[in-house]
Amino acid sequence: MSKIGTYLSETKNELVNKVSWPTWPELQSSAIVVMVSSVIIALVVFVIDFGFDILMKFAYQNL
Repeated sequence: MSKIGTYLSETKNELVNKVSWPTWPELQSSAIVVMVSSVIIALVVFVIDFGFDILMKFAYQNL
């Protein structure tokens, strides 16, 4: 068997027998956590960007 064939065979064996795949409820809860975290991070970045925008406008107008 060639090296590529051995690699593919071992890869299939590992994915089928050794990887622990999440259940559907675990996957759903993880997806919800990721979505909520993404929204929170986006809001934090928006607030920081908005604050710097105001700060820079103030600095350019008054300095």
